[in-house]
Formats: sequence, structure tokens, C-alpha cells
Amino acid sequence: MAVYTQVSAERIAELLSRYDVGTLVSAKGIAEGVENSNYVLETDRSRFILTLYEKRVDADDLPFFLKLLDHLAARGQPVPPAIADKAGRQIQSVNGKPACLIVFLPGLSPGEPNVAQSRSAGAALGKLHQSLIDFADLRPNTLSLPGWHELARRCGDALEEIAPDLGKIVAEELAFLDANWPSELPRSAIHADLFPDNVLMLDDKVTGIIDFYFACTDIRAYDLAVTHAAWCFDDEGRSFDAERSAALIAGYAEQLPLSDDEREALPILARGASLRFLLTRAWDWLNTPDDALVTRKDPAAFLRRLEFYRAAGSELFAR
Repeated sequence: MAVYTQVSAERIAELLSRYDVGTLVSAKGIAEGVENSNYVLETDRSRFILTLYEKRVDADDLPFFLKLLDHLAARGQPVPPAIADKAGRQIQSVNGKPACLIVFLPGLSPGEPNVAQSRSAGAALGKLHQSLIDFADLRPNTLSLPGWHELARRCGDALEEIAPDLGKIVAEELAFLDANWPSELPRSAIHADLFPDNVLMLDDKVTGIIDFYFACTDIRAYDLAVTHAAWCFDDEGRSFDAERSAALIAGYAEQLPLSDDEREALPILARGASLRFLLTRAWDWLNTPDDALVTRKDPAAFLRRLEFYRAAGSELFAR
């Protein structure tokens, strides 16, 4: 989450008048994250999130995201659907940006997850995937291999400002993934960005899964690989936690068993997940506006993860 677009209290109060949610008491921008502008709103009835979708989110994709959240909420998954206004509209326009008023979920994101929290996160992802087996809508993953090639091209020589020889490392990894990326594994809608800051917990129980704005149709096990890369290292990617890794995989497999082919592919999928976040973070690092109220994230943290997965081998994900 972040704040790129400033919205006045008066404008927010006017927006809320279209809903049956009470009167605005306070509004505060949320600085974490890099994708959209977000505010936590207090009314005299409850608490909500106002999200303004910035340039990385295509407004044409919003119906897919909202339908996905409605589908999951109807199946009892802990997700925050968008609220419809009195006229039945979920999507608004605020300061020239598409926007939604979203249900606020209780809980806090774990700073550095423990083993029990990692197991709960894996189980929550497995339940999420199970609930999406009958979700028929499709959205291509624009941040899969072709998208990684394009990001690398756009970053160009500036990659060397982040780490020596990074351009060469990225080119070599892209060539490897082009030759080895699996194509026959089970696919469904996936979250594609399940970092600890997109999971809310009370103690060790998952109370919310948020920020579905990279959700797409892709390999289910790739979603697990993304989550593994996000949950099983320290923030800087320097330290791998084998206990968290085993717990996360076990939690997932208890809800949705992994085939031998999926387990065999996980090391490659984890390399792809690391490259994906290395490149998107690199792009943001090089292009985030100076005046944005946003915390930039270090791309080198995913270069270290990539190096780890390249060296780890298939035994990392064995039973």
C-alpha cells in the first residue's frame, strides 16, 4: 500500500455520502507498499479502506479482481470485497483515478513470521486455491516470462546501478527459465503476491488475505513458490529459515496435496518468483517519484534469494 494521490477529507466525506457506511471521522494515508494509494477511513459506524488504483493497475482489470474477491468471500475465505454504493456500484472515480471502498479486516501483518505463522499462511494459500478451482474467469499474468523480458529491457544498463553485473545475471536467468519453465502443471486464478504484509493475523491465525491486484491465471505451484520466497527469508534475503520453509509447504499440502511434478518444478518456479520481484523492485527503485509517500523496497533482497535457489537444488522441496 502507498499514497501517490492525495485526497482531501472533504472529498472523502463526499464519496462516503454515496454509501450507507456512516459519517467520516478520520482518514489516514498508508505508506507501506508500492502499487496503489490507500487510506484507512474511520466512520461513526466502522472502519474501511479506500484504494485509488494507480498506473500499474489497469482499470479494465478491476472487474476481474472484484469478481474474484466476491467469489472467495462467498466461500468463506478471509478476503476484503469491495462495497457497493447505494446505486450498486463498486468502482468509483476519485481525483481522476478508479477507486473502491473496501471492507476492513482485523489483524496485523507479521513483521518476521514464525514457524506457526508460516504453516498457517501455507494452509491459507491452499484453501484459497481450493476455493478457486471453480472460478472460471481468466486474466493473463502480465508479469510472467514475457513480462520479465520486457522489464529487463526497460531497465537496461541502469541495472548496474543496483548491483555489479546484474544485467548479465538477469540475462542468464531469463535464458535458463525460457528453456526450463514448466507448462503442464495445474493452473487456476492465483494471488501472485502473497507476502507477509498481504496477510493479516491474530496470534498465529490468518484473519485476512489482502491486495489481490496482481491476481491472474497461472500455475498454482508458482503461487506457492512466490509465497515461499516471501516468507522463508529475512527481509534482506540473507538468511533462509528451513523450519519456516518446511512448515509453509506442509501447511499448503495439507489443504491441497502437491503432485510429484509440482514438487519437482518448485525450484525452477522459485527462481522465476525471485527474478520477477527482483525486476519489479528494480524498476520501482529506478523510477519511483521523489515526492511519493512510499517506501521503496531493495531489489538486491531478491537477487540474494535468486542466488540461494540457484544453488539449493530439488531437495529443498522434497517431502
